[in-house]
Amino acid sequence: MYPEIFHISFLHTYGALVALAFLCGLWMAARLAKRDSLDVDALTNLGIYCALAAIVGAKAMMLIVDPRYRESPREIFTLDTLQAGGVFYGGLLAALAVSWWYMRKTGLPLWRTADVFAPGIALGHGIGRLGCFSAGCCWGVECHLPWAVTFRNPVAHDLVGVPLGLPLHPTQLYEAFSEFAIFAILYRQIGKSHRPGAMIGLYLVLYSVVRFIVEFFRNHEQGNLWGTPLDTSQWISLGLCALGAWCLFRSESGSQAPAKPIRRASVRR
Repeated sequence: MYPEIFHISFLHTYGALVALAFLCGLWMAARLAKRDSLDVDALTNLGIYCALAAIVGAKAMMLIVDPRYRESPREIFTLDTLQAGGVFYGGLLAALAVSWWYMRKTGLPLWRTADVFAPGIALGHGIGRLGCFSAGCCWGVECHLPWAVTFRNPVAHDLVGVPLGLPLHPTQLYEAFSEFAIFAILYRQIGKSHRPGAMIGLYLVLYSVVRFIVEFFRNHEQGNLWGTPLDTSQWISLGLCALGAWCLFRSESGSQAPAKPIRRASVRR
């Protein structure tokens, strides 16, 4: 809707909101880590490493699934590719791999660290999807419902290719509002007694379900995978949902003792 800030062509709303998303997500994770007596400095460094890995992973996934790059490899080295956000799942998978490596290296407890990151991931992703909406990327299929959105800014079309003058499903908002709801659920639950790993497991299950459903309303230039009714993101959703379910319901014999609830700061009246 508003792809540029103050009509400054090099200052895109998407980039500004993604930066805000990272800062808010990292602030939330550090806040919860401090309450859980984790090493805040190490966790902050982990967040930065994960952000860098997510950028690389998101763009790598984009190059894999977008047929434009298979048909014309020279597109990889264009400015459009540099400005594109990429595919979130590629970034998430890369961040998970880097976080596993870094936590083993520094001795951060795997499940407790993952749990304090879960609400921050949901919060940051929700803000990031507002950036998608402002730029017009990740747009939905045509629809004529009362809440359909119509993009009219030529800059949005030039940046991401969103069709102009056509009512579309606001899939970016579907996902953003769902992520804010997931954040509220996780923030409430992390204050209660839970097994280590339960929060990241709950996040993976909830987000995977949301993403699986939203994909049916998104425009897909790359088509579905293996000739099935499902696209790449939906297959990844199924895998991550299974992983999240395992985190939630893994056997007691292989899990740690229940985590203490993270205490919320008292408010003086």
